[in-house]
Amino acid sequence: MTDAPITSEPIADPAVQVAGAQEIATDLLVIPNRRVQLVPNIGIIGGTHAVLVVETGLGTANAEQVLAFVSEVAKGRRLYLTTTHFHPEHAFGAHVFADRATYLVNRAQADDLKTKGPGYLEMFRDLGGPTADRLGGVPVPSPDLVYDGGHDLDLGGRTVRLRPTGRGHTKGDQVIEVPDAGVLFTGDLAETGQFAIFPWFPPYDTDVSGVRWLAVMDQLATAGPRVVVPGHGDPDGPQVLSDVRDYLRELRDETWRRRDSAMDEGEIVAEVRALLIERHPQWAGREWIERGVGCLCTEHAP
Repeated sequence: MTDAPITSEPIADPAVQVAGAQEIATDLLVIPNRRVQLVPNIGIIGGTHAVLVVETGLGTANAEQVLAFVSEVAKGRRLYLTTTHFHPEHAFGAHVFADRATYLVNRAQADDLKTKGPGYLEMFRDLGGPTADRLGGVPVPSPDLVYDGGHDLDLGGRTVRLRPTGRGHTKGDQVIEVPDAGVLFTGDLAETGQFAIFPWFPPYDTDVSGVRWLAVMDQLATAGPRVVVPGHGDPDGPQVLSDVRDYLRELRDETWRRRDSAMDEGEIVAEVRALLIERHPQWAGREWIERGVGCLCTEHAP
């Protein structure tokens, strides 16, 4: 996958900062990504007898920090780990949790880890610099428990719902719901302050679907959680979901309108990119607009 770089922009050290952890509900912490590229928001969800960690950070050193912090928070409670999808900054620290936590994911994500994990590990290492350094010696994660459909995890006085969404940002996306706190972890199905991340890397990876992603966001937005923790960016209220849904609809409509006029893809990219940057001038991740247009062009039904 070395011919398909995820970004042409220089990337700062993707270091997780556990000191910035914020309590957003009782016994529910988020280690924020501080808008650092390739650092996810990490969740720590506690019950009376167990704690669930959501995401690991990129590589061994980040995951070791997270595990040490979680161990202090857990105070002897049993540990579980899950990840929202297979991408390296979310899951490629899971090996650190071996023998300390039970790592559980949905089946489609487990399949992604097995079939596409090695290619993504190579691609991220090819970014060089601190990203490559953090992935030195890191293996592709292997879950301890794989489930079909949804999974309700009893942490003791608190049940957390792990819900696969079907194909969207990836083939194996799942969201994590904490019903008693009204909190939803979305992974990269939702971001704040940036354009939606389309991992559209033909011919290597074409599993992202703008059409399916939009349908998923329609479903999630109807649930109305109190707090949405996105994959990257600041946690906020339910408007995070409607904002992403509206952007995906905007991207689809502007792309398909031009596709209908027989405009070639290069022209579509140029026009849609300029238009969306004008509408969202403060958003980061402009490189993902082109990949989103490419994906939606293939999903266009004349």
